[in-house]
Order: sequence, then C-alpha cells, then structure tokens
Amino acid sequence: MANKKLVLAYSGGLDTSYCLMKLSKEGYEVHAVNINTGGFDKLQIEEMQTKAFQMGAHTYKSIDALLSFYEKVVQYLIYGNVLKNNTYPLSVSAERIVQAIEIIHYAKSIGANAIAHGSTGAGNDQVRFDLIFQVMEPEIEIISPIRDLQLTRENEIKYLKENGVKLSWEKAQYSINQGLWGTSVGGKETLTSDQNLPESAYPSQVNKKTTEEVVLEFQKGELVGINGKIDSPVNNILKLQKQAKKFGIGRDTHVGDTIIGIKGRVGFEAAAPLIIIKAHHLLEKHTLSKWQQFQKEQLGNFYGMLLHEGQYLDPVMRDLEAFLANSQNTVNGMVFVTLQPYRFELKGIDSPNDLMNASFGSYGEKNIGWTADDAKGFIKIMSNQNKIYQHINKEK
Repeated sequence: MANKKLVLAYSGGLDTSYCLMKLSKEGYEVHAVNINTGGFDKLQIEEMQTKAFQMGAHTYKSIDALLSFYEKVVQYLIYGNVLKNNTYPLSVSAERIVQAIEIIHYAKSIGANAIAHGSTGAGNDQVRFDLIFQVMEPEIEIISPIRDLQLTRENEIKYLKENGVKLSWEKAQYSINQGLWGTSVGGKETLTSDQNLPESAYPSQVNKKTTEEVVLEFQKGELVGINGKIDSPVNNILKLQKQAKKFGIGRDTHVGDTIIGIKGRVGFEAAAPLIIIKAHHLLEKHTLSKWQQFQKEQLGNFYGMLLHEGQYLDPVMRDLEAFLANSQNTVNGMVFVTLQPYRFELKGIDSPNDLMNASFGSYGEKNIGWTADDAKGFIKIMSNQNKIYQHINKEK
C-alpha cells in the first residue's frame, strides 16, 4: 500500500483536511484536487493550496469547472425551472455531479489507484460521488475515512490538533457550501424541525434598503444580458448574484427526502438562481403553448429528481435534456424585475414571441379571430363527452 497514488476531493474544510492528513500519514501519495464550481476566488484557492501542503499533500491542483458546470447541468435546471419541493434550486446536488466527473478525469490522467472524499455516511453526497466513480471507473478504489470510521467533528479536530494543526475549526459554527448556483448553509438549527437560521449564519449580509430595477434578457432560454449589457450566461449569473445578494433575496430552508431515506433540512441563499428561474418561467408562460408548459413541468421535475439522486449518467437524462433544450426555441425576450429587501417582484415581459397577442383577442374583453356563433359551437362540441357520460350513467 505504501506510496499508493490517491486523488482526494479537497475543499479545505475540516472533513477533507482530516482525510488529507490521515491518508498521507498512512502512506498514501495524496494528490489533493479542488473542483471550483464557483465557490472560490483566486485568494481562497491560494490559501487552500498552502493548507493542503501543510496537511501532507503530495501535489495540489485547482480545476476551474464553472463553464462545465453551467453547460452540463445549470442550463438545464433553468430550462426546466427546477426547484426541489418547489423551494430549493439544487445548489449542492448539481455541483457534486460535475465535481465527481472532473475528479475521475483527473484521477485517470495521473494514473491514480484510488479516490477519496470527505462525505459522511448520513448524507446524499456519498451516493452522488460513489455512483459517478463506480460508473465511470468501476475498478478504482473508493476511500471515505469519515464514513468508514464514523467520525464526529470533535474526533477530527482532536486528531488534527494532536498532529500539530492549530487552525480554529471551532469557529465555524455553520457548514457553508458556496457555488455558482447558490450557497447551502447547515447548522444546529437545520437539525431541528422548528428553528430557522439566524441572520448571521448567511455569508451575505443585507445592506440594501431601497429598490432597484433589473432587466434580464433571454435568448432561447439562456440569460444573455442584464440591463442591456450582453455577456455569457455564467458571467450574468455571477453579476446578478453580486447585485441581488445585498438584498437578502433567495433565502429559505429546504425540507426534503434524502437518497438514503431519511428527512433532512438545509438552509440556502440563492438570490440569482431563484430570480432567474422565476423570470424564465414567466417568460415561458408568454411564449410556450399550454401543452409545452404541461409537459415541461413534469419532465423538469423528473430531471431535477434524477439529478438529486445522483443519476446524472443514466441515458434518460440526455433524452430529457434534448426535450428541455428544444422547448427553448421561442423563449426570447426581456423580463423586468424589481429587487427589494428580502424579496423581488416580476413586473412583466417584452418578447417578439409573446403569444398574448391582441390581434387574436383580449382575454375577457373582445374576440377578434372568431364569431359569437363559432364560440357557441365550440362550447357545444366541448360539452359532448360529459353530456354522453351523464346521459348513460344518470340515475334510473
């Protein structure tokens, strides 16, 4: 086992820092890799590298997966208006899939014999990581020290202290996972059913008290511009998040069923994702047919469920992505949004594909494309099925 080459999914937090030191002391040649899906800036990456070498890493690498994350997952979450339990934009769930894929690619590129991660045995991430690893590289060994040893946070801190690490882990009262598609926040409150997270738990603090107007521009379902300035969807998401988080928008606590069968709660802060999904959905209401919307709602939820469950590599996901992408051909135009403290308002849209076209009539006002007799005949035919049923099955 000595000098066995191992890739560790490293975030710089307590769990993965414990794993790094523990495995390196056991004789593994640990190659720490961080997959950046939007949670780390240049300074944080440099600090993480310093910490990784302090913990015993043989090498450290940070892989920028922002564009990959958007193209593989986020754009389809927008197309599908995916909110788990009508609440959660699948921030962490979505990230883990792309991180696992990138880790496997990196492990294969350096000829690693094993992969390690810091997941516990009581959460969803262990399933997402292991599923991707086993499907993409069935022969590779998967090591998960926290899960295997059933360690507590206190056990990990004690071990690191005993080995000369003096970092202040105790100060981190909340587990925060930040990325392009939102930030999850876990703490003692989310382990209960009756407590919510305090204001101080969120990484973004509210400092905007007045309203601001924002115009979001979509082309084929993608966010291509903000306030008239055209940019890439990734940059636009980051810009909107920077602006909207100052209002405290997008905070909530998600309650859901975990992959392993238990209920769980997680707090989150996702200003840009929630605004984008709601704005995109409003634009779709104007530009898609009734049956497109009906099918999309079901298939979007199905896509989100499979993604949450770690089934990204199932071929049905490519089928669903094809449907979702094709449905976006007419989702073009601008959505007008007002940002306010802790909330936002969708004011309306302007689209060349708007099906709410006055030349065909105005709802509740006047009909242009048909006569009164046309309407009466249509209603009469529409009633046929129920009239026949009631006639045949009336009480005798």
